[in-house]
Amino acid sequence: MASEIAGTIIIFQNPNSNANSCRTPKMMVTHAGSAQSALSEAIKLIRSSPPTWQSALLNNVFIFVLGLPILVSGLSLSGIGAAFLLGTLTWRAFGPPGFLLVATYFIIGTAVTKVRMAQKEAQGVAEKRKGRRGPASVIGSSAAGCFCAFLSIFGVGGEASSQVLKLGFVASFCTKLSDTVSSEIGKAYGKTTYLVTTLKVVPRGTEGAVSVEGTIAGFLASFLLAFGSCVMGELGAAEAIICLIASQIANVGESIIGAALQEKEGFQWPDMLVCFCLSLS
Repeated sequence: MASEIAGTIIIFQNPNSNANSCRTPKMMVTHAGSAQSALSEAIKLIRSSPPTWQSALLNNVFIFVLGLPILVSGLSLSGIGAAFLLGTLTWRAFGPPGFLLVATYFIIGTAVTKVRMAQKEAQGVAEKRKGRRGPASVIGSSAAGCFCAFLSIFGVGGEASSQVLKLGFVASFCTKLSDTVSSEIGKAYGKTTYLVTTLKVVPRGTEGAVSVEGTIAGFLASFLLAFGSCVMGELGAAEAIICLIASQIANVGESIIGAALQEKEGFQWPDMLVCFCLSLS
């Protein structure tokens, strides 16, 4: 009797165990399918063409998380927040090529700012916070580029002005990169610095001062960014040359203004205003 009961129990339990073993793979397949579908949708969103606000936001979150160590080395916490807004706006307006140009500007600018930092600090010409820039610098440096991006997003001027806005966007960052590189390399390696208005020899870091080493480095940096925009299809060769020439004219103009006004009778320009005027020029 006991053996019959045991046999009955075994027969009763086996179907349930088989049912559970069959159900588990089905659930795993369902979850795997959902994850794959979500991943596929995310990839489709990231690769949206033309870019959307959603794709711009998602791409920036992904890139900023991966690049956080680099961002922290060059920006304050509030500066990172401002850079995130700039990156999102840039991706929405000009897609991955525009974003890559801004990222290149940031990486090169941060690298040259760190060059011979101890020497710059000893001479009193180093950037504040070990070169970590705040939101005022980010906003001021990108103001003209952001203006072009906004106009492009909302289609101001129609198709006829779209390429002009790209040109203005690239030119603004070529200008700012050239200024940053020429200034930082000049402070680090410039053997002799001259006041641009009088060609009088002045100490490194003097407003409106230029050096041969810094000027050459700034020109090469601007060339690199303009050439990169051409390679990525943002601009044609002639437009890239325009960016290069415009950036050098703007830098000379900024040096003249700095020499004439920055230290004249105690006159001081706010850093953000200096960045904005340089970027706009």
